[in-house]
Amino acid sequence: MKRQWIASLLVLVALVAAIAAPAQVATISIAAGTPEDKDLQAVTVENDGQKRIAMLQDYLQKYSGNPQAVILGQWQLAQQYLEQGDTAKALEYGQKAVTGQPNNLDILVFVVGAAQKAKAADVIMDCAEKGGKAFNGIASQAKPEGMDPEAFALKVKQEQEAPRSNYEYLEASALNAMVGEQNAKKRMGYIERYFAAFPGSRFQDQATELAVSTLGELKDSARMKSFSDKALAANPNSVSLLVVLSDAYGRSTDPTTGPLAESYARKALDLAKTQTPTSENRLALYVGLAHNALGFALLKQDKNLPAITELKTACDQLKTYPEGYPSALYNLGYAYAKTGKLQDAKVVLTELVAIAGPYQQPGRDLLAKVQAGPPRPTPKRTK
Repeated sequence: MKRQWIASLLVLVALVAAIAAPAQVATISIAAGTPEDKDLQAVTVENDGQKRIAMLQDYLQKYSGNPQAVILGQWQLAQQYLEQGDTAKALEYGQKAVTGQPNNLDILVFVVGAAQKAKAADVIMDCAEKGGKAFNGIASQAKPEGMDPEAFALKVKQEQEAPRSNYEYLEASALNAMVGEQNAKKRMGYIERYFAAFPGSRFQDQATELAVSTLGELKDSARMKSFSDKALAANPNSVSLLVVLSDAYGRSTDPTTGPLAESYARKALDLAKTQTPTSENRLALYVGLAHNALGFALLKQDKNLPAITELKTACDQLKTYPEGYPSALYNLGYAYAKTGKLQDAKVVLTELVAIAGPYQQPGRDLLAKVQAGPPRPTPKRTK
């Protein structure tokens, strides 16, 4: 661990001699050979972790009038606390360093790593947002007067190259934080910040799908319709997006959304026929999910028999996909119960309740109702 910490420090000192990055992405500048530099070098040769912490605390006091030295000292102190297992202190000093230099992607990446250990999603999103905007600010800088446009484009590309890996780390970390957030309202806030900080993200499809499903969870139909239209305009041939839209509209409490959910599912199935399944697009999974979404949309419109046909197909196609099979089983069991096919419902729901996961308890509740049978008429009392 000490080797990694020293290596990080030496890399940082080496950066001082390099050409400064553009203003949009900041770096720390401590000139080689200065007292600040020599004192940091002394810290690197100290073997005792607690002594290194004390030396860095002294360093912060000694050079409190040098903003660059303070930021560097806070960052190195944060790294040392993390090495010692004190995540809270690591975050405290890491965030102080971020306050001093919010566009430094190296510091932001460190703080995000510490925040992941602490499960501090707010910190992850704050740092990711700062880093995303700083990186994308490189491309928005003004073109120097007289510079050829092609030369300027090359300049921007070169300036983006060094911080790109940090940018992509922040981009992926923010997506994971959004996916892991259980509160739908808070998650939607994260998503909006993500789109602003990472325009044209590698994970745009996943983030869009998460946004649509979250708005469905929030029952914000007007906002979901607006967001859906924009998402489809940007990516009209995405099977996965159409499936998510169908599922979200199918589960909406608005009784008028059934036909829209049906149309999205049918379009997804039609598009799937024109595409080649790969491990990346997971087309086989999304076809099964499309049949499930279509079946649910038909149920919502009381088209029960065709719904059962679609849901049986979904179960057949999703049997090897644990992320989709329980939902299809539940929907099929519900469809059978709704149409009075109680024995078929019992078979399907009995299989479902043996599968651990979010559909297990709802499956138990529905199975209990099916086993109880329809309510018997209350006999009239005679005098």
